[in-house]
Amino acid sequence: MITIIDYKMGNIGSVVNMIKKIGYESLVTSDVQKILSAQKIILPGVGHFDKAMRNLHELNLIGVLNQKAIIEKVPILGICLGMQLLSEVSEEGNSNGLGWIKGEVRRFAFDENSKKLKIPHMGWNTINPIKDSPLLENLNNNSRFYFVHSYHFICQNPEDILCTTEYGYTFVSAISHNNIMGVQFHPEKSHKFGMTLLKNFIEKF
Repeated sequence: MITIIDYKMGNIGSVVNMIKKIGYESLVTSDVQKILSAQKIILPGVGHFDKAMRNLHELNLIGVLNQKAIIEKVPILGICLGMQLLSEVSEEGNSNGLGWIKGEVRRFAFDENSKKLKIPHMGWNTINPIKDSPLLENLNNNSRFYFVHSYHFICQNPEDILCTTEYGYTFVSAISHNNIMGVQFHPEKSHKFGMTLLKNFIEKF
C-alpha cells in the first residue's frame, strides 16, 4: 500500500489514478496513526511553499513525517511542490522546509539571452540523469515529463542531484538522498514515462 499525504495542497486524484492504472492501491490520508504504518510515502503538492508548510504544521504531520523519513527511513517521493518542501528554505516564502535534503528553492532568474522564456516553466521537457538510481530504471535522456513550476531546487550537495533539465539554464529536476527522493515534474501527468517512474518507486524501494 502506498500512502499519499493529504495536506490540502495539490492534485492528489491524478496521483491516485496513475497508481491504480499501474496496478496498485493507495491510501490518501492526513491521519497520523495511519501514516505511522506507511511503508511507502508520496508527498504531492501544487501551490505556495509557505501555505504548504503551514498546513503540514496545522495537521500535526511534521513529526510523523520526520519519524518515517529520518528514523525509519521508509521510501518517500516528493512531487513538484512536494519535492521543494524537502529543502531547507524557499524564496517563495519565509517558512523553513522539512530540511531532509540540504539546499534551497529559488525562482527562475533568466539572463538577457533567455528573458523571452515564460515563467512558470510549463509543458513537456526531457531529463538528464546524473547518477544511477532504481527510480530511473528504463528511463533516459529521451524520457519526457510534464512540468509546471516557477521555482526550482538548488542542492547544497551535488551528490543529491538525480536529474537535471534545461530551461534557460540547467536546473535540478530530480533529487535523491538515501530513501528520500523528489521530482520537480508531474509523473502522474507524464503518460508512459510517469508510469515507469512511479512503478519503479513502488516496486524497487
